[in-house]
Amino acid sequence: MTAVLLQAGVGVRDLTALVAGVGPGPFTGLRAGLAVAASMGHALAIPTYGVCSLDGIGAVAEYERSGREAGSATLVATDARRKEIYWALYRDGAALTEPAVDRPARVAELLAGGEVQVAVGDGAQRYADVLPFPVLDEPRYPSAVALAERAADRIRGAAPSEVLTPLYLRRPDAAEPHAPKAVVP
Repeated sequence: MTAVLLQAGVGVRDLTALVAGVGPGPFTGLRAGLAVAASMGHALAIPTYGVCSLDGIGAVAEYERSGREAGSATLVATDARRKEIYWALYRDGAALTEPAVDRPARVAELLAGGEVQVAVGDGAQRYADVLPFPVLDEPRYPSAVALAERAADRIRGAAPSEVLTPLYLRRPDAAEPHAPKAVVP
């Protein structure tokens, strides 16, 4: 972060707000990133704002829509591991669907014959062979600039700080321990 601030020519005390991608994403990485952002916001006494990470890809993809049919939709997909993708549809930078998690083949079934013209994101790249539309090389990951732009109205309007709540779309792998099974001699 120090390098980014230096490149921008500002110091940490010049920050007036923090924006964080809230997922969907892996449990541990998401929790760690949001804890850092929340801690920094608290330490600097500045507001924090959360933005869906898929929005950070969808907004950029729409800026780069050259050559695509007006009004078409873009699939944004990130790798959810376990042979699944986190995904949502976007048109003109606006989300058409809520984020979801599914196997790529199921997403292909759901979207077959629809208005989707292209797919973007790391998950789309990983499962390009399963998806029934072209997959663009970029954007693959959420853009920090796009995330900040998504929160800009809240920042300019001095909206109250938000609790940075992770967007989880499935249950965690960790579970409460169960009583041991009875052993029969």
